[in-house]
Amino acid sequence: MRQWTIDAFGRTPFRGNPACVVEPLEAWPDSGRMQALAAENNQAETAFLVRTDDPARFRLRWFTPAVEVPLCGHATLASGHTLYAELGFAGERLTFETQSGPLTVERDGLGYRMDFPIARPKRIDSPPGLAEALGVEPQEVWSASYLVAVLADEEEVRALRPDLSALKQVASAATLGRGNVGVAALAAPGGAYDVVDRFFAPGSGIPEDPTTGSLHCILAPLFADKLSRARVVFHQAYPGRGGDLVCEVAGERVLIGGRAVTVAESRLRFAL
Repeated sequence: MRQWTIDAFGRTPFRGNPACVVEPLEAWPDSGRMQALAAENNQAETAFLVRTDDPARFRLRWFTPAVEVPLCGHATLASGHTLYAELGFAGERLTFETQSGPLTVERDGLGYRMDFPIARPKRIDSPPGLAEALGVEPQEVWSASYLVAVLADEEEVRALRPDLSALKQVASAATLGRGNVGVAALAAPGGAYDVVDRFFAPGSGIPEDPTTGSLHCILAPLFADKLSRARVVFHQAYPGRGGDLVCEVAGERVLIGGRAVTVAESRLRFAL
């Protein structure tokens, strides 16, 4: 059985966010086996696909090294890239059946476009301890499945060195979720993107995620409102890598575009 390592939301190797994608299966293996392989791979996510009677439709699940997650953008993009670029899918659109409903991936020029559910955040007061955990005072705080802190500028976002243990506790209490936090700010003028952001996910076993599609289901409507336009270009500024996403709000959906590149193909010497 083969698996591929894909750098999603990157134009070249070692950019964006790596995900492992396992060759499509005929049925779900034991969840413990999938979790064990995800821990062995030690990437932000490992994606598992199961075939259906429709060659353009697959079931999809995602595992971090620590937990199964209900939504993952970069591993969905990586799954689509694997099917198109490595396994020869030639159809117009792929549909993935997931815990978050049907998600689609289609080719878009040199990259891909995904159709994801929107997650409109609500503005809240800054939770006690958040500024101390981040090391900076947020200008605004928003809540959805993740906590989102809006900072003053791009420099503050790039300079962050948060206390991850404290951040997990604060965010978990505020959202009643796992304790993951996005930070974002309008980009410096004259750049190639509108917004710069980062994502800390200690509640999912990931200190910092290099590029996070699900975060942008929240950030896209937030910054589309701030900029008074549907299309927003984001740069997720993970130190040393960075990933690029083009998002467009379309009603209650977010269209997320990006590139992907295969960096490795491997063979598993055991049966799931």
